[in-house]
Amino acid sequence: MAHVVVIGASTGGLPFAYDIKKTLGKDHKVTVISNNPNFNFIPSNPWLAVGWRSEEDISFLLEPHLKRKNIGLIIGEASEIKPNDNQVMVGDRIVDYDYLVLATGPKLAFDEVEGLGPEGHSVSICTTAHAESARQKWEEFCSNGGGPIVVGAVQGASCFGPVYEFACIMDTDLKKRSIRDKCPITFVTAEPYIGHLGLGGVGDSKSLLESEFRKRHIKWIINAKVTNVTIDNVTVDQANDEGEVIKTIEIATQYTMMLPAFKGVDIVAKLADVDAGFVNPRGFVMVNDYQQSPVKSNIFSIGVNIAIPPVEATPVMCGTPKTGYMIESMVTAVVHNIEEMLANKAPSHIPTWNAVCIADMGDTAATFVAMPQIPPRNVTWAKKGKIMHIAKIAFEKFFIRNMKTGNSEPVYQKYIFKMLGIERLKKNRHS
Repeated sequence: MAHVVVIGASTGGLPFAYDIKKTLGKDHKVTVISNNPNFNFIPSNPWLAVGWRSEEDISFLLEPHLKRKNIGLIIGEASEIKPNDNQVMVGDRIVDYDYLVLATGPKLAFDEVEGLGPEGHSVSICTTAHAESARQKWEEFCSNGGGPIVVGAVQGASCFGPVYEFACIMDTDLKKRSIRDKCPITFVTAEPYIGHLGLGGVGDSKSLLESEFRKRHIKWIINAKVTNVTIDNVTVDQANDEGEVIKTIEIATQYTMMLPAFKGVDIVAKLADVDAGFVNPRGFVMVNDYQQSPVKSNIFSIGVNIAIPPVEATPVMCGTPKTGYMIESMVTAVVHNIEEMLANKAPSHIPTWNAVCIADMGDTAATFVAMPQIPPRNVTWAKKGKIMHIAKIAFEKFFIRNMKTGNSEPVYQKYIFKMLGIERLKKNRHS
C-alpha cells in the first residue's frame, strides 16, 4: 500500500486529494496536511471584500468531507520536509510518505514594499481572512462617505485578474451605495499596459479593459514600481519602456488594495538547503514536464507554488499567473503520473498550462483564454458580457459543491465552457 501525502487543501490540493483517492482506491492511503481547518474558495474573495458574500458562503470544514471519502486529515503547519527520508514534520509529528504533492500556495511578500499589506496600510484579498478584514474596512470607508481609492498590483505580482475584478467590483458597489462620485479610483500596476495580465495580453484584452476603465472613470498608471504605502498616500516610481524611472508619483488614498508579489512558502523554500535543484531563487518549486521534482521523482507540485518563468520581459517585473484551469490540468496529470509510477511505468502525462480567467466586474465580466499561455498561441480569446458574470457565479457554486461532495470532475470542462459556448476548447485540455 502506497501513502500519498498532499500539503495544502485549497483549489489545487483538495481536488487532488479527491481525485487521487478515487483513482487509486481503497488499497492506497491518502493524507492531507492543512494549516487551515477550512476550505476557502479564494476566487470569491473580491465579492467577500465588498460584502457580497460572507465567509460562511465560501468556506466549509474540511474534516467531515474528507472523512466521508476515507481521506486522512492533519490540521497543523508542516514545519519541515525531509526528502531523503520521505518524511514531513508537522510540529513533533512525523508523517511518512511514498509520494508527496506540494500544493501549498504562495507566501505573500508584503515585506518587499514598505507599508504594504494588512499589517501595514493596505488591505488584501489574497486570503479569505484578509478579505473579511478588507470588508470591515470597506464598510467603515463607505460609512464615512468614501474618498480616493488606490487599487492594483506591485512589481513582481503575477495574479492580475483579481485586481481588475476588485477595481470594477468596488466601482459597481459604490454606485449601488450612491457614493461613486465621492470616490476617485486610481489603478496602479507593474504591467506595461492595461490588459497585459502577466500573459503578454490575451486577444484584445488591452482595448477591452482600457475601454471598461474609461466607462467606469478609473484612471491608471502603468510600468509602476510601488515604493511606499502610508495610511493616506501611495508612492510610485514610474518607468519608461526601457525600465528607467522617469518620474515619482504620489497618489492620495483613503482605501488601498495592492496585490503583493508571491514567493515560495518557508517549508518549500528551505528545500534549497537540501539540494539547489528543488526550488528557484524565489522559493518556487522546480518541476519537469510531468509536474515532478527534477531532484526527487516521488515529489510533485501543483498550483501557485510552482516555478514558471515570465512570459516576456517587461520594464517592471511581472510574474506569470497560474489560473484555475491551469491548476486543474496539473491535478489531472499528477494523479495519472502517480498511478503510472505505482504500476512501475514512467510518468507520461503532461499538463497543458493553458490559461483561462473569468474576471468578474460586478455587473458584467470578461473571460480571457490563452492556449498555450506563451505566444504564439493556438487559441487566444477575450470576450465581455453578462453571461460571463453568470458563468463566474456558476463556477463558484459548482466548485464549492464539488468540493463538499468529493467530486473531482474538472469544473471548467463540464460546466463553464458549455455555458460560455466554447466547448471546442475541451480538445485543448489534457485528459
